[in-house]
Amino acid sequence: MSMECTTLCYLKKGDRYLMLHRVSKKHDINKDKWIGVGGHMESGESPEDCVIREVREETGITLRSQVFRGIVTFVYRDVTEYMALFTSEDFEVPDPLPPCDEGVLEWVPAEEMTKLDLWAGDFIFLKLLADGQPFFSLKLRYDENGILRGAALDGHPMELFDILDDEGKVTGQIQERSVVHRLGLHHRTVHLWIWRKINGRTQLLLQKRSADKDSNPGCYDISSAGHIDAGDEPLPSARRELSEELGIQAEDNEFRFIGLCPNYSEKIFYGKPFRDNELSYVYLVDRPVRIEDLVLQESEVESVMWMDIDEIIRRQADGTLKNCLHDVELQMVRRALCDEGLVRQKKEKTQ
Repeated sequence: MSMECTTLCYLKKGDRYLMLHRVSKKHDINKDKWIGVGGHMESGESPEDCVIREVREETGITLRSQVFRGIVTFVYRDVTEYMALFTSEDFEVPDPLPPCDEGVLEWVPAEEMTKLDLWAGDFIFLKLLADGQPFFSLKLRYDENGILRGAALDGHPMELFDILDDEGKVTGQIQERSVVHRLGLHHRTVHLWIWRKINGRTQLLLQKRSADKDSNPGCYDISSAGHIDAGDEPLPSARRELSEELGIQAEDNEFRFIGLCPNYSEKIFYGKPFRDNELSYVYLVDRPVRIEDLVLQESEVESVMWMDIDEIIRRQADGTLKNCLHDVELQMVRRALCDEGLVRQKKEKTQ
């Protein structure tokens, strides 16, 4: 495996970034992609030497100062590339910009950046830059088709999700969790509802989300829920979520799939937009559960409680239950449980 060292710089002027549309070279690995400005280090160069030279050669711009923001490690085919990532807002710009033999240079408004044809991993480090992340090390692994297959931030694996089309079909594109929710990309989740009958009343187990959750902290939610990781299937994901969040080791026959439930919401958490564009695989979990036997995942779940389903629906409507439940899904669950009750009654009469 060969190793390469490169630099990349994002130059910002007002609310615009200088982007390079790589359209000139026929056999360019970045063909038709939009990237920042940079290139390969030459012998004896430091990252700073390289980025100053590359920016000047490709754009005619002279950097007066630049900020070293992070190291990005790319692993693809038989190559490992170490890229020093810079930003700059202090530079001299020639008027007009000279032609670039790598492609077409364009000042792109910040709000238009995510609409460009970028590498999947570029969305990740652009988000880190926009959020003011301190110096970071990001590792990105691509397959032979240029599909993102792995990501790790400062040595910690990041969650990757399959992206869906408008019909809920997997597109083949994969993106990291925080980018999915920043951009509102369509993705899959599993929703698991644990239920019981007490004195003729139907109750659901609700979890209270941890105060440290990245969305809806401290709200009452579904018994257990989670994302379906890239390449995974719904039922194994459902088993995993129950095990991780509540310590329940369930068998496949204890899950009853009751349908798909789409949901879209936009909220602000910690001063940042959070767009949830989910297609949820909804299951009823039919097994006896005692709260005192559960092992709660502290980072995800603060507590759990039983509540009558009709009371949940009423309190959700009148605002007396702090929750992030979806009324459409609650009604789906209510109808399914009514059907479940009828089936059980029929079985009891025939026995």
